[in-house]
Amino acid sequence: MASPADVARLIGRNSKRVAVSVVGGVLVLAGIGMLVLPGPGILVAALGFAVLGTEYTWAATALEHTKRMAEKAGNAARSAGRRMRKPSH
Repeated sequence: MASPADVARLIGRNSKRVAVSVVGGVLVLAGIGMLVLPGPGILVAALGFAVLGTEYTWAATALEHTKRMAEKAGNAARSAGRRMRKPSH
């Protein structure tokens, strides 16, 4: 039979994981929604993956992928901006 301390540890460990899952999941879903609605969708989704990444390896990997994709998009936007500013002769 488990001691009360063991039960308390189990509840504490699992309640943190549940809280991280709920908060991270809500942030990711809100971020996805903001991709088509007004709001900083990519930033909110990345924040959700950062929260989930504290408990889940797959989420930390997804966050790194999101960072790489955001960096590529930023580089492409800067490159396009430079091309548009060049005077045509």
